[in-house]
Amino acid sequence: MLRFFDISLSLVGLLVGWPIFIIIYILGKFDTGEPLFFQTRVGKDSQPFVLIKFRTMTLDTQSVATHMVKASSVTRLGQFLRASKLDELPQLINVLKGDMSFVGPRPCLFNQEQLIDERTKRGVIKVLPGITGLAQVNGIDMSDPEKLARIDEEMLKTLTIKTYFSYILQTAVGKGSGDKVQK
Repeated sequence: MLRFFDISLSLVGLLVGWPIFIIIYILGKFDTGEPLFFQTRVGKDSQPFVLIKFRTMTLDTQSVATHMVKASSVTRLGQFLRASKLDELPQLINVLKGDMSFVGPRPCLFNQEQLIDERTKRGVIKVLPGITGLAQVNGIDMSDPEKLARIDEEMLKTLTIKTYFSYILQTAVGKGSGDKVQK
C-alpha cells in the first residue's frame, strides 16, 4: 500500500515541481557547473543504488557523511537548498524507480560501517531507505549511528499510513534540521 503512495506522490511531485527543478538546475549550472549530484548509497538489503540530489557543495568536497563536512564546502545556493530541503527533490526519481520510499531510514554511504552494522542488527537494512522519517523530523543526524539505528527501528515498528503522511507533512513544513555540517 505504501508503494502505491510512493509512486503517486513522486509522480505528482515531479509533474508539479518540474518548473522548480528547471530553475534550480539553471542556478546550479552557475553555482558549481554541475547542478546534480550522484552518489552510490546503501539501499534495501545492503544493495547499492545511485542517489540523486541537487549539488549543495563544491565539486572538490570529499565524499564523507554530511556531518563530517566543513561548512565552507557548502555553496551559497547549497545553503538555501539545504535549509529549504529543495536539494532532496531529485530523490523523487529514486522513489519512482523503487530505489527509495518517501519514508524510511536515510540512505547511508558504504563507508559508514558502524551504522550499517547497527541497522543490520535491528533489521532496518531490510527496508527501502527514505527521503524522510522519524529521525529527520526530530533533527537526528548520522553522527550517532547507534541512536539513529534505534530511532529508525522505532519508526519501522510504528509505521502506519497515518505516520507515513505525518513524516512527509512535517518535513514539508520544515520540521527537523536537515543535513548538518561542521561549523
